[in-house]
Amino acid sequence: MNIHCFQHVPFEGLGCIEEWIIKNDHHLTYTKFYENGSLPDLNNIDFLIIMGGPMGVYDEAEFSWLASEKEFIKKAIGAKKNVLGVCLGAQLIADVLGAKVYPNKQKEIGWFPVNFNPSFQTYTNININTEFNVFHWHGDTFDLPKGSILHSSSVACKNQIFTFHEKVMGIQYHLEVTPEAIKAFVKHCGHELVPGAEFIQSEKQIIETTQYIQSSNKMMLDILGKLTKETTAHISTGSI
Repeated sequence: MNIHCFQHVPFEGLGCIEEWIIKNDHHLTYTKFYENGSLPDLNNIDFLIIMGGPMGVYDEAEFSWLASEKEFIKKAIGAKKNVLGVCLGAQLIADVLGAKVYPNKQKEIGWFPVNFNPSFQTYTNININTEFNVFHWHGDTFDLPKGSILHSSSVACKNQIFTFHEKVMGIQYHLEVTPEAIKAFVKHCGHELVPGAEFIQSEKQIIETTQYIQSSNKMMLDILGKLTKETTAHISTGSI
């Protein structure tokens, strides 16, 4: 499978997704917008993965490439490609599907629990009956695109995971995260860690909370297997 990744900043990469790609012998290419990367030929890719970034979908004046990126995502969805968006990537998918993207009432940064609707098990075959702790780093949210299904919510932010038809998924939080990625988030975006905010943890809490990484990575790989209709390969980091 030819997988193409849209990456917006150097410190928000694929995390455990990259090793899944390698273990399953897929071919990976990138558009790195921070390096003025060029867009691929849509006919040459099977699966588009859109990662996060500190910019917003509405920041086209500052990041001119957002306009062409949105147009490409819209075409990929129309061509029935597999499309996965993480954090900003989920917001970009919502935007191109006609939904409003805007600042949430509060930022959600750190390890906080999420809940899953029964539709999540129907879609993924993953049985989750309890709250599930995941890593968040987002200030924006989005309305649910018309024709999509909501699968996951948190106290701070209602719309966390949605699917549009069978091949498109947006995930607000970071199931792909690794210990190295968490440290990179804190290094580059640590100014957002405002003390005393209800849904913002401290740097110490964020970095020292590692017990949920394994379960988060396993869920991410199970989702990838569902999207690509493949059996998930085990990865060497012990994340499964």
